[in-house]
Amino acid sequence: MLTSIAGRSVIVTGASKGIGKGIANVFCRNGGRVLVVSRNLEEAEACAEELRCSGGTARGYAADVTRIGDMQMLADAAVAAHGGIDILCANAGIFPQAKIEDLSPEDWDHVVATNLKGTFLVIKACLPHLKNSDQGRVVLTSSITGPITGFPGWSHYGATKAGQLGFMRTASIELASHGITINAILPGNIRTESLMALGPEYERSMAASIPLKKLGTVEDIGYAALFLASKEAAYITGQTIVVDGGQTLPESLDAVARA
Repeated sequence: MLTSIAGRSVIVTGASKGIGKGIANVFCRNGGRVLVVSRNLEEAEACAEELRCSGGTARGYAADVTRIGDMQMLADAAVAAHGGIDILCANAGIFPQAKIEDLSPEDWDHVVATNLKGTFLVIKACLPHLKNSDQGRVVLTSSITGPITGFPGWSHYGATKAGQLGFMRTASIELASHGITINAILPGNIRTESLMALGPEYERSMAASIPLKKLGTVEDIGYAALFLASKEAAYITGQTIVVDGGQTLPESLDAVARA
C-alpha cells in the first residue's frame, strides 16, 4: 500500500475531461486537494463539483497553459486555496489531426505552444512553490505517439510528446537539487471523449492491435500518476512509464492474433 497523499496540494492541467479528469479523480479519491484546471471555467467548475459530490476536495480554475501570466496566477491560486503545491500533473494537450501537406504553420505553432511550451510554463510557474514542499513531484502526460510510435495526421502532436521527454531529462537534473522528481507517463489508446470521437471503427482497429484486447481507462493513467507522486517513488526521476496494454510490444498484428 502506498503512503497516503491525503492533504497534499495537487494541480492537474487539462483536467475537465479525458485523462486529466481521470487523474484528478484518482488523486481526489486518495485524499489529495486538487485544483482542476481548464481553459473553460464552466467545465473546470463542473468537474470539481462532480469530484466534491464523490467526497473529494477540488476546486475549478480557468487558465491557458500557453500564457506565463496565467500560469503564475494559477500557482498563486493553488497556494492560496491549499497552502502550497506538492504535486503538479502537467497533462494539458491537444491533438487536432492534419497530415503534413495540410498542416498550416499556425496549427503547428498552436499544438507546440499548448503541449510543449505549456509544459515548460506551468513547471516554471510552480517551481518556487514545489521547492517548498517536502515531497515535490511533477508528472507529465506524454504519449506513445512520438516517443515510440507514429500515426498519420499527428506529426505535430508526436513531435511535442517526444519533446516533453527531452525537456524532462534535463529538468530532472535541475530539479533534483531541490528534492523534486519529474517523470512521464506514456499512455497508449485510452477511452476518452476525444478518442471516441474518432469513431467506432478506430476503436475496434486499435483494440485489435493491443494484446489485452481493450483500450485503457483514464483511471489507468491516474493510478500511474499516483504512484509517481507517492513517497515510495521518491528515488525515481527522469523516467517514463508506458501504460498501453502492451500495444507497443508486438512486431505485427499477426503476432497478436497468434497469441
